[in-house]
Amino acid sequence: MYFAALLARTEDGWEASDTDLDDVETLADLTDLAREASVDEDTVLVFIEQEDAWFGIVRVDGEDDPRIYVSDAAAATRSSYGEILVDELTGGDEDDAAADLDTLDLDGTEDGEDDFEADTDDTEEPGAEAGGRGDHPAGPLGDRQILDDFGFSERELLAVETEAMAEIADALGASEVLEAVR
Repeated sequence: MYFAALLARTEDGWEASDTDLDDVETLADLTDLAREASVDEDTVLVFIEQEDAWFGIVRVDGEDDPRIYVSDAAAATRSSYGEILVDELTGGDEDDAAADLDTLDLDGTEDGEDDFEADTDDTEEPGAEAGGRGDHPAGPLGDRQILDDFGFSERELLAVETEAMAEIADALGASEVLEAVR
C-alpha cells in the first residue's frame, strides 16, 4: 500500500495535497505533477511511502532537475514507483542494450539460420547479473542533503525509520496540512 503526497512551498508556509500515482510511469510524469502543484515555481516535495518498507522524496525547484532520495534502494526496487526513482539514481533505465533486445523477443536466429541451444546456467539468482535489480544494496540512495535548507539535516533524514512522512512534515512545520490529506 502506497501513500503519496505533495507539499508545495508558498509564502504562507506549506500546502499539502494527496496525489494519485496511477498515471505515473516515469520520473518526468512525477516531476510534471510536482510542477503543476507549484506556486510561483517554488519548491514542491513529492513523498512516496510504502508501508514503512521504504520512502522516497522527489524535490522539484522550478525548472531545475529533480533531486531524489530513497530510504532503502533494495526495498524500493521491488515496487514500480520505487523502481522509477532507483533507476533514475543509478542510470538503470538508460540505454540498456540487453533490455532493448529482451523487449524485441529475439530468439537468436535470423533469416533462416538454424536454431541453436544456448548454454545456460539455471542456478543464477534472478536480478543477480550486473545492472540487474538484485544488485542494489539495502540502505539509502540519492541526495542526502535534499532537506538541509529546510532545517532537516542528512543525519536526521538517515535516522528516519517509520512514519517518515509524518516525521519529516513535522520538522518542516507542515504536519497539520499533511494530516489534513492523510
